[in-house]
This record gives sequence, C-alpha cells and structure tokens, in this order.
Amino acid sequence: MSMSEPQLERLSQRELRNESGRVLRAVSEGHSFVLTNSGVPVGKIVPLDAVAPLLPITRPARRDGGWAALAIERKCSDNGIASTLDDLRGDRL
Repeated sequence: MSMSEPQLERLSQRELRNESGRVLRAVSEGHSFVLTNSGVPVGKIVPLDAVAPLLPITRPARRDGGWAALAIERKCSDNGIASTLDDLRGDRL
C-alpha cells in the first residue's frame, strides 16, 4: 500500500465467513477491508463506488526485441511462388 492510501482494516477469511453480515453492512457504509488468509494479504473488499487508486507511470512503454531485432535479411528470388511449389511437388513424384 502506498503512503497516501489510508490504513485499511485487516479481515481474516474466518471473520469474513462468520461475520459476513457485519462486513457487508460496513462495506455498504463505505468501509474497506484487506482480506487475509493465514495472515497473508490476498485481496481487498471495497465499496463499488470507491475511487480506484491511481497507478503512477514510472516509465513509458517501449518495445524491445521481437522479430525486428533479429535483423533477418529477406532473400529475393526470380522465380514466383507457383514455380517454387511445382519444384517442391516434383520431388514427391
């Protein structure tokens, strides 16, 4: 969680199961919870109208690599595709 985000109440899986009515009433009143499983945070329960946190962009997206990075040179042929296919099919006869 970021420093600008308020500290959310932790809620265990067992508490959610046993006290779901209380939790749903609290969420409908605007409260948010961090859901934990064996003490490990696994998700958030927030009201539907809650504002989504802004994600800071640390660097712009950039594409590195891919097929263009291989610098493969295309070979040009005087023959068309039809003659190349005929040559390949001729080997099977």
